[in-house]
Amino acid sequence: MRAWSVTRPGPVDEHPLELVDKPVPTPGAGELLVRVRACGVCRTDLHVSEGDLPVHRPGVTPGHEVVGEVVEAGEGALGFERGARVGVAWLHHTDGTCTYCKRGSENLCPASLYTGWDVDGGYAEYTTVPADFAYHLPDNVDDVTLAPLLCAGIIGYRALKRASLPEGGRLGLYGFGGSAHLCAQLAIAQGAEVHVMTRGAQAQALARSLGAASVNGAYDAPPVPLDAAITFAPVGDLVPVAMRALDRGGVLSIAGIHLSDIPALNYERELFYEKEIRSVTANTRDDGREFLELAARYGVAATTHTYPLSKADQALSDLKAGRFDGAAVLVPD
Repeated sequence: MRAWSVTRPGPVDEHPLELVDKPVPTPGAGELLVRVRACGVCRTDLHVSEGDLPVHRPGVTPGHEVVGEVVEAGEGALGFERGARVGVAWLHHTDGTCTYCKRGSENLCPASLYTGWDVDGGYAEYTTVPADFAYHLPDNVDDVTLAPLLCAGIIGYRALKRASLPEGGRLGLYGFGGSAHLCAQLAIAQGAEVHVMTRGAQAQALARSLGAASVNGAYDAPPVPLDAAITFAPVGDLVPVAMRALDRGGVLSIAGIHLSDIPALNYERELFYEKEIRSVTANTRDDGREFLELAARYGVAATTHTYPLSKADQALSDLKAGRFDGAAVLVPD
């Protein structure tokens, strides 16, 4: 099969990925072999390719927003028939026995493994997934629209939960790419007043079209104090900016898996009055199931731009440069 491999982690314009031939994987016990029908392009894939996240497996195939079809099941793999449509997401494995797993925080499991980082992912014609970590998908949404929901959507939902936004509250979003534009739709549908701070005319136009109450530059102050905020852009400089925008008792949720260094915070301006900063680490499978149900209920849908699998490196380059709004999705060619 054809698959992209991170052969030389580094800047995306230096071509860290190579399109290679790999054997079609064999599903192990409890695993499904999945033919990839669509795979979203996530900023985490960019971080792995460029070495911001050190590669855990040499030559790893990125991609963890996979919509595919089950073609084979390993021994003991239950819950999916051959031919079933299935979702493959970031969280690939947890031990199920540690303190964190037992208390419902499997996203913090020290033994956790991740699709497209520890194991080969969806920038390929086939991939595998433990059946226990695969998602059932709604029948009435197409493959391309669904793909970004499997990470961008789920992690945005996790970040929204971590932000503790009060009912009808004022939410600030810093950055407006694949994850933020899905989070915004859900928050607005649930009654929030959403204010977007982001760069780029396309992203700003998308925010307005989705019903944002205000749209400003990335470092601008929103027109009102915020009850909660989420930073999606992996830029540490935005943390004090967002903290200053919070009202008393407000919470900042940092959604990225990678963040540049945060400048020193001034206690009086940015932390006093019981403001909080919370990080977001992956997600639980319950987060994924909850989000997919809410997305179907409220009609949350990704704005997508398709690229053939053979152009995955171009999709990552365009993501880094901000050449599209919404999310990119790879499809077979």
